[in-house]
This record gives sequence, C-alpha cells and structure tokens, in this order.
Amino acid sequence: MALYRYKGINEVGKIMQGRISAANEVDLEKRVEDMGLELVSFREAAAGRSLFGNKKITRLELINFCLHLEQMNSVGVPILQGLEDLRDSIENPRFREVVSTMIVSIEGGKTLSESMEEFPWVFDEIFVSLIRAGEHSGELSRVLQNIIESLKWQDEMAAQTRKVLKYPVFVSTIVMGVIFFLMLYLVPQMIDFIGNMGHEIPAHTQALIMVSNFFTNYWYLLISVPVVSVVLVRYLVKTRPGVRYYVDSMMLNLWLIGPIIRKIILSRFANYFALLYSSGVTVLSSMEISEAIAGNKKISQALYEARHQIADGVKMSDSMENAELFPPLVVRMIKMGESTGALDTALLNISYFYNRDVKESIERLQSLIEPVMTVVLGVILLWVMVSVLGPIYDIISKV
Repeated sequence: MALYRYKGINEVGKIMQGRISAANEVDLEKRVEDMGLELVSFREAAAGRSLFGNKKITRLELINFCLHLEQMNSVGVPILQGLEDLRDSIENPRFREVVSTMIVSIEGGKTLSESMEEFPWVFDEIFVSLIRAGEHSGELSRVLQNIIESLKWQDEMAAQTRKVLKYPVFVSTIVMGVIFFLMLYLVPQMIDFIGNMGHEIPAHTQALIMVSNFFTNYWYLLISVPVVSVVLVRYLVKTRPGVRYYVDSMMLNLWLIGPIIRKIILSRFANYFALLYSSGVTVLSSMEISEAIAGNKKISQALYEARHQIADGVKMSDSMENAELFPPLVVRMIKMGESTGALDTALLNISYFYNRDVKESIERLQSLIEPVMTVVLGVILLWVMVSVLGPIYDIISKV
C-alpha cells in the first residue's frame, strides 16, 4: 500500500489534511469519504516518514476511545459499527486516520487486536494483549472497563510523578537564579567598594571574592557544562545498555526521590500484571510484558530473573523474594494470593498499597523540600551579608 498526503473538506467547509495509506487512488478517495471528508487534492508522500506524523494521541483520547467502545459493545453494537461511529466523532485528525485504517483492516478480516497491532505508538503491548484476551474470553466489555480504569490510574500516577519532580526543579531554579544575581552583579560592586578602602579583607570575604570571580569569568561553563552533561548522558543511555542500567540503578538510590520512583514503578507493575492476569494472560506472558514496560533496566532485569525462576518451577512469591524486588510484606501478600487462587486481587492490593504510600511520601517530600531550600538560600544570603557588611562595619567602627 502507498502512503498519500491528502487534503479534504468536511460538511461544514473546514479544510482537513493529513496522511493515510491506500492501495490506489480509488481506495484513497473511499477512505477519505469514510472519514466524512470530500477529497480536494492528494499526492504521494515521501517514503520512510511516519504515517501519523509527530502529533501525540493523548491518554484522555484513549480513555474516550475505550469508553465509547465499551458502551457500544455492552449494548450489543458490533465492533465495526462502533468504530465507524467513533471515527466520525474524533476531532484529532491523526487519531481519526488510525481508526479509519483499523476499520479497513477489520473489514479485511483482521480482529480488533490485530488491527491495533499496526499502531504500536498508539496502542502499546499491554493494551493489545488485554484486547486479545478479551476477544478470546468473550469478556471484551470487562476488559475495556479495566483498561479505562488503568488509563485513569496512569494519568494519576503521571501527575504524581510530575508533582515529585516539578517543585524541586522550580525551587532549585529560583535558588540558582538568586545565586547568579548575587555573584555576578551584587557581590562584585560591594567587593570593589570594600577593596578601595584599603583595609585587610577577612578569610570568608576572600572566599566570597574567589567564588564571585569564578562566576564572573566562567559563567558560560556553569551554564553549558550541566546542559552538555545532560545531553551526553541521555545519548549514552539510549546507545549504551550498560550506561542505561547504571543510570537507572542510580535513580532508584537517589536521596528522597529514589524510593518514591521505585514505589511508582512497582505500583505500575502490580497494576498491569493484575490486569493481564485477570484477563486470561498467563503468568509468564504477563511477566514478559511487564519487563518491557517497567521503564527501569534494573527492575526489568529483576523481573527477567524472576520470570526464568518461575519457568523453572519456582513460585512467583519465592522468585520475587529471591530477586529482592518487593519488601517482605508485599511478598507475603503475593504468597497469600497464590494460596487462595486470587493472585490478581493480591496484586491490585499491592498496587493500592504502593499508591497510598507514594502519595504520603510525596506529601512528606514536599513538606521537607520547602524548608530545606529556604535554609540553603538563607545560608547563602547570610554568607554574602556577613562577608560584605562585616568588613564595612569594622571600617566604620574604627573611624
């Protein structure tokens, strides 16, 4: 199939454009008409470019997509008809193209999960696996409900993660801005005034002068080195697995933030695993999928080792304990889930346990960061004041 760039007009006269794959020009016109557009012009797009560009399909759009499908499926509307109705109501042109292509794939004999597999940047491996399990078990509506809850949970966890990082970064930026202002502008003027008086300068004032001179002479290094370092580390993380493993391990051991990151990742693992397992996906397959979406190489490696132990006949609780992934309380919860046959319930309880712990940890962290940053800024200002005003006071007292 060829890739075409098209321009069309909808029923209210609005121009819409995008890219879509089609077998030929006739097929292209039909697909554009199926999207509720009248084809105005088209041309073949350059090979090797993404079909759906760089515009991201948001989590809220996926939630609405699943909610619509679940409602239509629960009242007995066929999937194909539900997708057609959904396509006409989607505002995002990229997502509308995705749904249109899915409709064509299903009309060609593919299942819903198989049509979703064509768009891994929209529907990840867990999403597709859950839909496939729902199709095989005949409980697609329940699976879609679980996916909706999972997406809402992901949105909440993403907000919690941003909340952890946003405040320290903001306050640190303010503190660094104040430091640069003091060292580059205020301190040099005051030091010149003190130096012109011809009196002996105390050691703490000399230290301040040295720091101020370093900022004045090498300010470009202070700005460029952190930026270059971040870019270099990100490049190495993407290209060197060993560096990625080291950085991920370091992130889990960061003071204050590391334990929270670990809890967020493990909470996500427990939630995903419970969804997969309750939908009929086997333990080993659920573990394998969870490895791919862990987002941390150290934890992915621990899950990989645990999965191979399970394949060799070791219980899941024992493999988790051997991998030193979960604390003893969580291991006992998994063990109880295995003994009662309610492993998915135990994993959801673990996810709830970690979610509550993460929220409490974030609140404690925020309550701690503000006074720490205030103390740091206060100490710097006190040092500047003592170093600058101290010599001036000594000079005045001797007059």
